[in-house]
Amino acid sequence: MKKIAVIYWSGTGNTEKMAEGVLKGIVGQGHNAALLRVDQVSLESEAEFQAFALGCPAMGNEVLEEMEMEPFLQRMEIRKLQGVQVALFGSYDWGNGQWMRDWEKRMNGMGAQVITAGLTIQGTPDQAGIEQCRKLGEKLAAAIV
Repeated sequence: MKKIAVIYWSGTGNTEKMAEGVLKGIVGQGHNAALLRVDQVSLESEAEFQAFALGCPAMGNEVLEEMEMEPFLQRMEIRKLQGVQVALFGSYDWGNGQWMRDWEKRMNGMGAQVITAGLTIQGTPDQAGIEQCRKLGEKLAAAIV
């Protein structure tokens, strides 16, 4: 059975709530998964996983968080991601989702297989938003079977 990592950065807790929902969807499908803040992931521990759900809110001018998430993604660019299943998610307060579209394009350029358009939720996820997160986790779990 493949091991899935749900790795996220959250400043306000909104993306963390999303990550917890994604994890529930993965685990609900019987998969082994770990919920990790991006600062908990080393190059060695990253290699343990065969699929990833990655979460980060929009920051500044619709970019990824630059102090922890961006260096993590730069490390991932070195890793062989060819064919690795990836799901993306994040929260935002304003904007039109450009950070997510840019992130999808970047991951595809790294050879990853982004399983669906990135999930974005404005502000704090409500019950319907958490349900969307759970379904994203289920979709990732189903993609790696």
